[in-house]
Amino acid sequence: MNGAGHVVRRLATPPPFGAGMEPGPGSGSGSGPGSDPRRWGPVCCVLTGASRGFGRSLARLLAPRLGSGSVLLLLARSAAPLAALEAELRGSSPGLRVRCVAADLGCEQGLRQAEAAMREVLPSVPTGRLLLIHNAGSLGDISKSFLDLTDPDEINNYFAFNVTSPLFLTSHALQAFGKRPGSNRTVVNISSLCALKPFKSWALYCSGKASRDMMFQVLALEEPDIRVLNYAPGPLDTDMQLLARTETGDPEMRQHFQSLQESGQLIDCTVSAQKLVTLLEEDTFPSGAHVDFYDI
Repeated sequence: MNGAGHVVRRLATPPPFGAGMEPGPGSGSGSGPGSDPRRWGPVCCVLTGASRGFGRSLARLLAPRLGSGSVLLLLARSAAPLAALEAELRGSSPGLRVRCVAADLGCEQGLRQAEAAMREVLPSVPTGRLLLIHNAGSLGDISKSFLDLTDPDEINNYFAFNVTSPLFLTSHALQAFGKRPGSNRTVVNISSLCALKPFKSWALYCSGKASRDMMFQVLALEEPDIRVLNYAPGPLDTDMQLLARTETGDPEMRQHFQSLQESGQLIDCTVSAQKLVTLLEEDTFPSGAHVDFYDI
């Protein structure tokens, strides 16, 4: 549920996130057929919504790039697929420490679990690089129109997971990591075209995405030494798109999503995740910018 938008590109003042990359084992210059991706050196990376879809694809791309001494903290609600991903990633990068926390970020107990893990892990990593990626999110009940959303518990629960949790986790992660001389701290919000444009039957999703975009724009304004990116990954071929095609209450919107699938316009998660990785390596976006898959 994302699309094109205009963004002005400029050279960022801080050094690129990938600056100082070291070639992975056997990678030579890091380019050419069969070479391993270039590695970023030590990084502390936190990724939410990591167990499936875009988050899982992103974790698979990030792990080989994280150099020796790095830690990858993966958060998701589903314990079994998270454990399977952890086992897979442990062998993808020598010296990478993978830590998984199965927690429901929509409730206080889950947030406290995630906070405890970050406060344990982040200060222990001897690196000046922090990468925090907020991928976790939900659609809400898209079978309902605006006027059907009358239950305050349903509305509050939606925003607790989709808005409260990224604000809470970002504040605690930045506090736990602290300010380190010469450090590079980057926060990525996985956004959507829905943050910019309204869609019928998607009142919760659109307002949640818009709120997150603005929230992270405020972070970029308040903390100019932190790199902030709102990345819209495009219409991904995921379970969320399946729900959009089958459960969206507005008939025209439901047909729109069906047409995207039938015409082959859905984007593979790995393709979009690679564009995000490239954005992070180039690090030329204005901090706080909304960058769409189709802008790149």
